[in-house]
Amino acid sequence: MKTEKNILIAFILNLGFSIFEFFGGFFTNSVAILSDSIHDMGDAFSIGVSYFLEKKSKNGADKNHTYGYIRYSVLGGLITTVILMIGSVLVIYNAIGRIIHPVEVNYQGMIIFAIIGVVLNFIATYCTKDGDSINQKSVNLHMLEDVLGWIVVLIGAVVMNFTEITIIDPIMSIGVALFILANTFKNLRQVLDLFLEKTPQDIDIDELRKSLLKVDGVEDIHHIHVWSIDGFNNYATMHIVSKSQEIDKIKHEIREELEGHNICHSILETETEVCEEKECHPHLRIEEGYHHNH
Repeated sequence: MKTEKNILIAFILNLGFSIFEFFGGFFTNSVAILSDSIHDMGDAFSIGVSYFLEKKSKNGADKNHTYGYIRYSVLGGLITTVILMIGSVLVIYNAIGRIIHPVEVNYQGMIIFAIIGVVLNFIATYCTKDGDSINQKSVNLHMLEDVLGWIVVLIGAVVMNFTEITIIDPIMSIGVALFILANTFKNLRQVLDLFLEKTPQDIDIDELRKSLLKVDGVEDIHHIHVWSIDGFNNYATMHIVSKSQEIDKIKHEIREELEGHNICHSILETETEVCEEKECHPHLRIEEGYHHNH
């Protein structure tokens, strides 16, 4: 609920301010403020979508979504990240245009709007800083971009008011956009890893197997698969070889060990001897591929 509330606050602040600065852009004759208002309206739209998907992600499992709707939150993060990347590229494009063709602006008006922009977007950034989902992290990155963008507008307006060196504003805008782009690529990579069901970064399969083999009664463990639904909740399946009569006790100890590795849900299949499926033995597939190639 906290994550949903934070995203909703960010949405309301962003939408309200984007409308406010749209009229401010005409008042100050500032292309920077006018273009940023359009950018913020896009932000507000993406944050609204993120709020809807975050809310939906809290739905429990059903016959169509047996793991629940958790990954809808990740989808919200993906949409927000892509829109943020597009927005940053557009900011760079517009900034280059302003370097080539400088415009006359109302510096005093820019300063007033920039101060309001910094304050409101800082509040939104603060509200979304502590998140428990990739979705909220993406929204927070949106808010951080807006804060930095308005700080740039404020500094640029003050400097230009005294020096009339108009090139300062677009150059600083490009710097902020590049910083945000670097962070969005990190976010995008994390989202894609989840959709591709890559092993979570904090899980070392070899180390996990070694620790599980220390459980009394376990002769072998293979066919280990670990993935994450949303970047926080990790899942695992595996085959356990054991001839012990206390298999329930062994499963209990293994699940406790898995929880220590941040794996909250596991499916454990037990066997009395190692199965012959090639999928259970990755090294066999590697050797087979090697022989085929040679």
